[in-house]
Amino acid sequence: MRMHHYLEFEKPLVELEQKIFELRGFSTDQVDFTAEILRLEKKAEKLRQEIFSNLTRWQVAQLARHVNRPFTLDFIAQIFTDWFEVHGDRLYRDDPALVCGFARFEGRPCAVIGHQKGRDTKEKVYRNFGMPNPEGYRKALRVMQMAEQFGLPIFTFVDTPGAFPGIGAEERGQAEAIARNLREMAALKVPIIATVTGEGGSGGALGIAVGNRVLMMQYAVYSVISPEGCAAILWKDGSQGPVAAEALKLTAEDIRQLGCVIDEVIPEPMGGAHTDHKAAAEQVRLCLRKHLADLQALSPDELLEQRYQKLRAMTIVQE
Repeated sequence: MRMHHYLEFEKPLVELEQKIFELRGFSTDQVDFTAEILRLEKKAEKLRQEIFSNLTRWQVAQLARHVNRPFTLDFIAQIFTDWFEVHGDRLYRDDPALVCGFARFEGRPCAVIGHQKGRDTKEKVYRNFGMPNPEGYRKALRVMQMAEQFGLPIFTFVDTPGAFPGIGAEERGQAEAIARNLREMAALKVPIIATVTGEGGSGGALGIAVGNRVLMMQYAVYSVISPEGCAAILWKDGSQGPVAAEALKLTAEDIRQLGCVIDEVIPEPMGGAHTDHKAAAEQVRLCLRKHLADLQALSPDELLEQRYQKLRAMTIVQE
């Protein structure tokens, strides 16, 4: 059972839903509140549409971080079968912030890799708040190379504020590990589909996001830095995050308008993916199926060329 957490802009809606819940509890054979409940439900639906059709970029960033938002293991449970997790990078240790392994997608064997956050304090600490160390990226690369060896498509799920910036991570080669993944993923001869499901933060996201297709969920964000980090650098004040979010233009719609960074925005249930994991996962599954079918028609050399051209298209040179 997930605990309910509500964001500040959701509170008017929460108050209405609480009234509906209370009226249902008071209803008996002698006292019928059906008409009043229906009236409040219509009001709540209208309010929900108003709120979620006018979200600021900062509010979208809050949704992307929602503690009840589905994480990689939630998507694996809903979309894939026969999940078998692989642990360790064969160099240092395992990294719980990145889950990697093999599964079946609609009956076809595949590799699945993704950032994993936690919901309670104990799990957040265990998963390091979804911020991988170098061994996480090396573990991911090990699984990707195994997938290539057996001709398996690779699905990655991106949801991290960024790679862990600790001294130990830097000592063990954080930058090198991410850079190696960028280089090696660009050359893999199997289909790679990356999906930004929550936060797509800087190089920590890119370390598993080089693909033939890059998708974003409707209320995900993708940026070189977090709004708070940007505000701390520009104004020495992390509380200016909402202002920085507007300047960063980090929402799925913003990224889509760039024309070359992502290939599709995956719609979410009204109110966000955290309100209905099953419906959100179904939308992701349908999108993955469509793009995998397209990529399966390409030869290994064509996959490489398509990925290369996609990356080249992200750069615009002006003289």
